[in-house]
Amino acid sequence: MPGKSSRRDNAARVIYRSTKSLPKAEVLRLYRSVQWSAARKPDRLMRALKSSHSVVTAWVKGSLVGLGNALSDGSLVVYYPHMLVLPEFQGRGIGRELMRRLMKRYRGFHQHILIAEAQAISFYRKCGFKRAGKTDPMWVFRGREHG
Repeated sequence: MPGKSSRRDNAARVIYRSTKSLPKAEVLRLYRSVQWSAARKPDRLMRALKSSHSVVTAWVKGSLVGLGNALSDGSLVVYYPHMLVLPEFQGRGIGRELMRRLMKRYRGFHQHILIAEAQAISFYRKCGFKRAGKTDPMWVFRGREHG
């Protein structure tokens, strides 16, 4: 109908990239938007992303709106430590597409591992993850936000 716009007309096109070359300001804006403590360690965060086995990003109109990374031995095991989407872009399938692209790269690996915050468990289940048998996650964590 003339004069009316649909949600599809207003939806911004998402561009996905596999790159470790990222603008620091965009990365920090994304991490701060979801209150991740890594944003308080900007130099270490940027080094960590550059050292990742792979990084997949989502961009809308030149702005970083999502990021996922993977650490891997290159043969058997892959760990997905970071999956972030700007709050105003959550629920649009961006995180699922980032995860799909990362998992495709590691298809056939023996283990795909991640640690999920309680509010993200249903998202990761939709991506094919499940609780790892009778195991309990364990870590040495040098922060305060996970009590």
